[in-house]
Amino acid sequence: MKSNRRNFIQSFGLGAAALGIGSQTALADTSAKSTTDDGQVLFVGDNLSLANTQYGKVRGFKLRGIQTFLGIPYGADTAGKNRFMPPQKPEAWTDTKNCFWWGNTAPQIMEKRYANVVASFVDHWNYDDVSEDCLKLNVWTPLIDSSKRPVVVWLHGGGFTNGNAIEQDGYHGENLARLGNIVFVSINHRLGPFGFSNLATVGGHPSSGNVGSLDMVAALQWVKDNIANFGGDASNVTIIGQSGGGAKVTTLMNMPAAKGLFHKAVALSGSSLIGNSKEYSQKLGAQILVEAGLKPGEIDKLQQIPWRQYIDIANRATEKLADEAKRMNVIRVGYAPVSDGVDLLDQPFFSDPNHFSADIPLIINTTFHEMNPNRTDASLESITLDGVVEKIKARFGADSAKIVEAYHKNFPKARPIELWAMIVSNRKNAIAAANAKAGQKKAPVYVSWFGWQPPLFDNRMRAFHCDDICFWFYNTDLMLTHTGGGKRPKALSTKMAKSFLNFIKTGNPNGGGLPNWKPYSTENGETMILDDVCQLVNNPDGVGRAAL
Repeated sequence: MKSNRRNFIQSFGLGAAALGIGSQTALADTSAKSTTDDGQVLFVGDNLSLANTQYGKVRGFKLRGIQTFLGIPYGADTAGKNRFMPPQKPEAWTDTKNCFWWGNTAPQIMEKRYANVVASFVDHWNYDDVSEDCLKLNVWTPLIDSSKRPVVVWLHGGGFTNGNAIEQDGYHGENLARLGNIVFVSINHRLGPFGFSNLATVGGHPSSGNVGSLDMVAALQWVKDNIANFGGDASNVTIIGQSGGGAKVTTLMNMPAAKGLFHKAVALSGSSLIGNSKEYSQKLGAQILVEAGLKPGEIDKLQQIPWRQYIDIANRATEKLADEAKRMNVIRVGYAPVSDGVDLLDQPFFSDPNHFSADIPLIINTTFHEMNPNRTDASLESITLDGVVEKIKARFGADSAKIVEAYHKNFPKARPIELWAMIVSNRKNAIAAANAKAGQKKAPVYVSWFGWQPPLFDNRMRAFHCDDICFWFYNTDLMLTHTGGGKRPKALSTKMAKSFLNFIKTGNPNGGGLPNWKPYSTENGETMILDDVCQLVNNPDGVGRAAL
């Protein structure tokens, strides 16, 4: 897809008013004071915003006092002979590289990406060119100096199949870098069948099923080797991801190659406790060759198939093995990190108290209504408790009435539609991850539950999947379609962002404005409720989850 003017405007944080085309205020946080008397906020030039990397010098721009570099290569093009292979280092360059624009989005299905106009409006998707030359990262930093600022590395959502580092406007690192005097990094990496086709038993590289995760390790290695040149501290790195990105966080915490490359972690609305079955992934890899009409060992021919065509081939292989996946009780059907015992642990994550992950403090957060069923369907607002029971029977069967009754007991003031949203958005996986992490009995795990609801779409959106991201990153006035903007969301965002900043600096989120946040324990289930009024509650949905 071609880069478009809307994205160009937004990449600089300039809204309609800044362009003189409407009365709406600019979409960025305008709290930063201009550095010139005439109000200029963007500075770019041949001798401005320069930084060194081990591969060559890069040039960025300064926006509202924050040095910004977009699309820095951390790995080589993954097309051709590099497809299905561990990431290679990028070629060095001699001229200064202009890093003014986002790196290419990893290959994924782009057709009809904007077909749902409501989703496109709400999440404000940002997609540009797509190619296998996608191993690029972005850096926001207050200054190019020798200061050792804490570093945040953002891992985008979209499962292991979709997304990119700037998919939503709320992913920007400018405001958090300014608020906390930290360095913010976001990355692109291989996804779907390009990142996780296990071809090891049919002539492919032994790590082919995990190269997408190895890309993330390579990005973290780039941070270790280069971030000091951007005013960052490689000895104080926090990884954070949401949805599929949350699963990427827990995956990295259980990859031997990632040891020592990060020191704290945050998983939002997603986590995993095991990778994909090695046996299933090998069968899937073999089926890919069958669908491509190739023989075992003909990986070089598979590497030359156009990327869009390869996605269709890989998806047909997944469909052909659908029954096999059910028989094997596969947790994540399709392409995802493989528990091969080499690149990724082949035992339950966090089960070893002596593993390096035991020493890493972790925050786990989910939202109240992750998968709110009536976000765009007003008719469901009036559903009854009996109606909810009927709606969830396809998923929970004969236990449906018992589950609804249990959640109603936990939340007697909640409306039926809200209970329905909470049931299908339950915290079972998040609590399982918290229990496993707490069981290591070393570094703390902190658990929160985001319940803030935006006053949009007649209040039907509720605390939906992705809504919390812009609060952690101090971007509520940037991600207007998730918050509405204004003082109310900014008040909560200030507390959340400052607590997050304390966590990345010290491993403890306390002191940022939230109530005293105790570490989670399996005995009490301490959970910080994030809303207009925040409070620490023990096991707030315990009765409901027990009924699931």
